[in-house]
Amino acid sequence: MASGTVKKVVSDRGFGFITSDDDAKDYFFHRDGLDRSIAFDRLAGGEKVTFDVEQSPRGPRAVKVTAA
Repeated sequence: MASGTVKKVVSDRGFGFITSDDDAKDYFFHRDGLDRSIAFDRLAGGEKVTFDVEQSPRGPRAVKVTAA
C-alpha cells in the first residue's frame, strides 16, 4: 500500500489526483475507488491518504483510497 497526498479534486466530475510519497508520481482516482470512510464531497486537497495502485486501460490509478 502506498501513501500520498490528495493533490486536486474535480468534484463536479467525480475524480481527482493523488501525489505519491514514494515516487512523487500523480495517480488518478475516481470517487468509486474511495473507501467509505472518506466523503468525496468533503475532499479539497491536502489530505493524507493510503492507496493501492492498479492498472486500468488508461494507465495506473489509485484504488482502495483510505484516510491516513
